[in-house]
Amino acid sequence: MNRISTTAVFLAALLAGCNQSTSGDGMGPAQKAGKAVDDAGAKVQSAVQDQVVKADAAADLARDKAKEAAAEASRSLDHVTAKVGEKVEKAGEKMQEAAR
Repeated sequence: MNRISTTAVFLAALLAGCNQSTSGDGMGPAQKAGKAVDDAGAKVQSAVQDQVVKADAAADLARDKAKEAAAEASRSLDHVTAKVGEKVEKAGEKMQEAAR
């Protein structure tokens, strides 16, 4: 009976030793593989997030530029409209002078 319990203890110790990691981190092969997958996913997520931030910044800049361009076009249109109005007024005056 003593021989059986000694063999069982030895076998249990041997199996426990087989499960131990040689790197000292206490993780087995499946845990290491899972950690590698998690780390890769985190890197991809970080890279995607960086690209989203860059795209948002570019979109904000484009919106600002579009607003500036629209404001400039509006100012130019106002200026041209005023010039056309002056020319029409002068033409009207000339027509009145010619009609007298």
